[in-house]
Amino acid sequence: MKRILIIICCFAVANLSFSQNKIDELIKISEVERIEKTLASDEMQGRRTFSVGIDKAAAFIAGEFQKTGLQVLNGSSGYLQQFVMVKPKFISATGIFDSSVIEQKNIIVFTTKPVIKINNQSNFEIVQVKATDTFRAGAFIQGKKNLLVLVHPAHERIFNNLARYKPETFPTERTLIFVMTDKLPGNFSLEATHEFTEMKLANVVGIIPGKSRPQEYVIFSGHYDHLGIAKPNAAMDSIFNGANDDASGTTAVIALAEYFKKMNNNERTLVFVAFTAEESGGFGSQYFSQQMDPAKVVAMFNIEMIGTHSKWGANSAFITGYEKTDMGKILEKNLQGSQFKFYPDPYPDQQLFYRSDNATLARLGVAAHTISTSKMDVEKFYHTQDDEIETLDMKNMTEIIKAIAISSTSIVTAKETPSRVDTSKLR
Repeated sequence: MKRILIIICCFAVANLSFSQNKIDELIKISEVERIEKTLASDEMQGRRTFSVGIDKAAAFIAGEFQKTGLQVLNGSSGYLQQFVMVKPKFISATGIFDSSVIEQKNIIVFTTKPVIKINNQSNFEIVQVKATDTFRAGAFIQGKKNLLVLVHPAHERIFNNLARYKPETFPTERTLIFVMTDKLPGNFSLEATHEFTEMKLANVVGIIPGKSRPQEYVIFSGHYDHLGIAKPNAAMDSIFNGANDDASGTTAVIALAEYFKKMNNNERTLVFVAFTAEESGGFGSQYFSQQMDPAKVVAMFNIEMIGTHSKWGANSAFITGYEKTDMGKILEKNLQGSQFKFYPDPYPDQQLFYRSDNATLARLGVAAHTISTSKMDVEKFYHTQDDEIETLDMKNMTEIIKAIAISSTSIVTAKETPSRVDTSKLR
């Protein structure tokens, strides 16, 4: 028995050594550095959404996918998954509750309709937020129903902050109206007028079709947008290059696409996607998720900020939402015998599982996790103009990409399937 165990152990070590030699040939630091330098260069102008810089970045990523030989998703005409958002400009609002006129400043309307008119006969659910209630506007914004929310003046500060929140949004039939009042009217009428500007965005998506299970998907993703250019200041650089956030993750996606294309061993379809508009609300990943059947998505490896050392040092990274599926355990098992180690997220109070592009699919039950090394409590260059390639450890970053490639192998080859997220336990 001991002899057999020794032979098995030797075989496992030899196999890991073979895999390491192979991956060292396919994922090289010189190539990782080339991609990272391009994405984080001044030429990309900080990759802000709706900018020339982000269009240049999208074209570069699409060019890399084409060079690698990726196919397009669902018969698309190209790698750009384009979609439209609308930016509102408030014009006016009027309201009458019973016989009282509601001042315009006490009406907030979220809609994508140029003119909205409602009264007590309209198909709107009325919710009253009393003085003693906790007012969390986000809980209403994330819903799907037409709502009229009556907010007691005791929450004036939060209400006024909400009035300044006018984000870009997807075109939708839903309307959400907040009115600051301490009354529940028997009769009411409200009218609001907006102007809207259509704004085009694009994810960049390529696939490697699966051999035996083409209808099962494994996603590798990162966001390629960042913060753009600050107001000119002679004392400092004005460009937010976003080398770590998240040119590093996008670089990993491109490198992994090339690796798996050359390996040619994926039984499941591999989807490689660079998301837009993560910094402004995760709109790219939301749109992408709407185009996917979550029941067919086996796993999602979202990669965010892997250019610096984790709190455990080199050859390590953490997985957000580690406890929500057994995917982390699968990855760790595939790395046994290597120097690399995955850990559970050490910053649970920061709710990172819900703050990146994995969140939308995770809420639909997919084993969707973010892999990162960012020391969120002390990451000194986070969202600053100093987030440049010179602050990254390219050797360690390359090893992280290799670790993701090796650890995902049993999922890619359909030998293992991670458990699903229990959506009833999500906040």
